[in-house]
Amino acid sequence: MKSTTAQIQTQAQAQQRLNNRAALLKALAHPTRLWLVEQLEHQERCVCELTDGVDADISTVSKHLALLRQAGIVASRREGKQIYYRLETPCLLGMLSCIETALAQSPGCCAKSLAAKTDKAKVDKAKPIQSVR
Repeated sequence: MKSTTAQIQTQAQAQQRLNNRAALLKALAHPTRLWLVEQLEHQERCVCELTDGVDADISTVSKHLALLRQAGIVASRREGKQIYYRLETPCLLGMLSCIETALAQSPGCCAKSLAAKTDKAKVDKAKPIQSVR
């Protein structure tokens, strides 16, 4: 009986660990958020500086930064009216570097995947809608 309880706890802990990893990756899974992480690699920056480098308004950039903050990837501090962000988990840059290596080893892998999704979407839109009776 104790063995089964221990296995269930271990499985629950493993599932929670996987869920936490997925949540962290989901927080990074946007080009703007990846860019923000790269910009914070060497120094903290205020939202206004970050907004200048992205084609988005302050509100949108702030929402991206808030999501990264909730995931524990960045931290913020207020100085007067300005909010400054810094990278809290620089080890993620190593993971991003690893992703770059994988992409370099398989050129076009993501382009093929994206093209397949685009083609499928075009086919799905072309299908007539049938009512169920």
